[in-house]
Amino acid sequence: MSIVLGTAQLGLIYGLLAIGIYISFRILNVPDLTAEGSFTFGLACASMLATTGHPWLGILLAVAAGAAAGLVTGFFQTKCQIHPVLAGILTMSGLYSINMFVMGERANVTLIGVDTIFTQISALLPGLDKNWVKLLISLLLTAAGILLAVGFFKTHLGLCIRAAGDNETMVRASSINVGHVKLVALAVSNAYIALCGGIIAQYQSFADINSGVGILVVGLASVIIGEVICGRRGVTAGILSAVAGSIVYRVIIALATTYTMLPAYMLKLISAVIVAVALSVPAVKSAFSLQKTKRGGV
Repeated sequence: MSIVLGTAQLGLIYGLLAIGIYISFRILNVPDLTAEGSFTFGLACASMLATTGHPWLGILLAVAAGAAAGLVTGFFQTKCQIHPVLAGILTMSGLYSINMFVMGERANVTLIGVDTIFTQISALLPGLDKNWVKLLISLLLTAAGILLAVGFFKTHLGLCIRAAGDNETMVRASSINVGHVKLVALAVSNAYIALCGGIIAQYQSFADINSGVGILVVGLASVIIGEVICGRRGVTAGILSAVAGSIVYRVIIALATTYTMLPAYMLKLISAVIVAVALSVPAVKSAFSLQKTKRGGV
């Protein structure tokens, strides 16, 4: 039961990461590689504030830190005319040094014995098992994240971001400042990613400077798995499918690491294989459909 609850908790929390990746890669249609840096930035800020006795403030600071990272990447893209991929790499690389500074020049920070949002709420609900409390907190935070994202993309600004991702030329012709739209979208995307990092830090009671390594693959896997299951539809369905994909991804990882002989260090390879398989599904479907059509023609 603890494995099931743990998988559900992580799936919901990483659902916030999936939302952030979905915003940049699907809605804005920009390959943003800032994720690994902004995730760790949020993780570092939330953990350090928690050590000072302000876990909730740490979560808010994580959101602000992620938004700032996204703005830097957006500035590189829109004002400096740097390619989106390179802009994300530059921000991600610079954030490594900033994250080390935030964490007091330490590679990792422990939160054992420190008040976190999970321990504080557990103290308010003494009759409830801690695993169920963690699940409840994860569910509420992710639900709030989903509602905020869905509501935001129904506003005028949100619609402008969606339009810019669909047809940037048309948006420019409509006198909409595409540069500003991209800045906001990247800020929102990385705010979600950093929020996930901040919550994960307090969930696992430690922060590590290398926690963000490979996190982009995790987010992409969640988004792609969600699309394979639910299909590519509107933004609301896309956001929900990204969270659902995150939960399914965690179930796959739990099964792969629990019921096989694969060692823990194979986790990254498993993640890469999952993404590769999920990305191949549309091509496989198309090939089968083409073969079926040819046979029908014959």
